[in-house]
Amino acid sequence: MVIDVGAVQEALREEGLDGWLLYDFHGSNPIARTVAGLDGGGGLTTRRWYYLIPAAGAPQALVHRIEPNVLDHLPGDRRAYAGREQLEAGLAAMVHGHARLAMEYSPGGAIPYVSRVDAGTVDAVRRLGAAVVSSGDLVQRFEAVWDEPATATHRAASAALYRIKDRAFALIAERMETRSPVSEFEVQQAMCAWFDEEGLISDSPPVVASQENSGNPHYLPSAGDSRAISRDEVVLLDLWGKQDAAGAVFADITWVGYTGSPVPERYASVFGVARDARDAAVALVSDAAADGRELRGWEVDRAARSVIEGAGFGDQFVHRTGHSLGEAVHGNGVHMDDYETHDDRRLLPGTGFTIEPG
Repeated sequence: MVIDVGAVQEALREEGLDGWLLYDFHGSNPIARTVAGLDGGGGLTTRRWYYLIPAAGAPQALVHRIEPNVLDHLPGDRRAYAGREQLEAGLAAMVHGHARLAMEYSPGGAIPYVSRVDAGTVDAVRRLGAAVVSSGDLVQRFEAVWDEPATATHRAASAALYRIKDRAFALIAERMETRSPVSEFEVQQAMCAWFDEEGLISDSPPVVASQENSGNPHYLPSAGDSRAISRDEVVLLDLWGKQDAAGAVFADITWVGYTGSPVPERYASVFGVARDARDAAVALVSDAAADGRELRGWEVDRAARSVIEGAGFGDQFVHRTGHSLGEAVHGNGVHMDDYETHDDRRLLPGTGFTIEPG
């Protein structure tokens, strides 16, 4: 990622902010590293660095003297420090005259994905006279929005996931028809091989969960702990992956099948509730986009959750409705969440996210 300082400055002025202060220590702030173009590795970054993009004027970098070139690829003025006194003086000079600074901070730790800067560093900046506010919407705008190449990788990954899903259900169906044994783990391992065939990578094997295991959202079968899949059972597949290429973003799908016919009413009715909740959330997003109306992540969660609560299953819906998608499967953009957190960030054009109530 190459930061567009001019675009950031325009956004800062729109938000009434005096600057965006990026900070990292030894990889503690992956958002700052991505925005600063350091997520691809390269030189050592074992000391604290700061990079201030002001609403107007030249950016400022503060780096350690043993790593003086770590931000040389970025525009602006540079200052090097060695001891703690020089660090404190350099930070004071950087913050001076900036009343409101955005950092990767979330009041009360409300949104952990944004809350990357430690409390002590926030305290230090505040002691220097600046009010620290959350950079959450800035992060979305400059780290979570997909460009056209990224969107193309998402669509390609999504198509591949659908092919893998179809092959997995076909494998299970074939075993049911021939009455041959098949386990959750066997299906999962077959899917992992198909990931390789499709050129997809992921941070985890897919979820293959049958019967009671399908009620555990993050259940993963293993060689030593896997259930046999039998006839007349529910089977859930949850799979996510991306192309093995720089800048690729994830796709993430979840499907449920039944190994018999017809589907029992108790399963069909619960599935219908989840489907209606999904459709309510999608409709809210679609209508807001068509009307040009601002929408917040928590509102999308509430649209889905209200359907499930209305059907009497609210106490069984123990996770958010959806999450941001990016170069990590759980991205740094807005989540569809009014349950685990109250995500008040705006849905921005060009951002990707899941809607997966259940």
